Amino acid sequence: MRAVRNCWIMFLVVGCSKPADKPADSTVRAAPAMEEAPATISLADVAGTWKVHSTVEGNERTAVSYDMVATADRSGWSINFPGRKPIPVRIVAVEGDSVVSEAGPFESVLRKGVQVSTRVVSRLQDGKLVGTTTARYQVSGPDTLARLTFEGTRAP
Repeated sequence: MRAVRNCWIMFLVVGCSKPADKPADSTVRAAPAMEEAPATISLADVAGTWKVHSTVEGNERTAVSYDMVATADRSGWSINFPGRKPIPVRIVAVEGDSVVSEAGPFESVLRKGVQVSTRVVSRLQDGKLVGTTTARYQVSGPDTLARLTFEGTRAP
């Protein structure tokens, strides 16, 4: 019984004691202001025809130009390379400020005779459509993947 009483007394003393004064921490700074969340995007925001110029990361001299047709819903999207039939595009996701789409497999413009599938993440930025493309080539060995960046402007 004496042990229980002594424990309660110890808890009261510790609980009622005043914390020691700590020196001011000069490394603590004010929290940064909250950044504004990016605007959300809808398919209607990007509907229309876009003149797109895409370059391979690390080799900006290698470029591809095409038209992209976007609609206000998930159907009817396509990539149109000059002198080729339109390539259908599937919309995978519309989240936050991004539209994620996929196309392929189709014959690569950069690697003649090689099939490629692409995954594209697009955003609107200052009235332009910008983003990245991941191209997966159906070849064995190295160089099965290429990353590209692109910028598109609305066609009149």
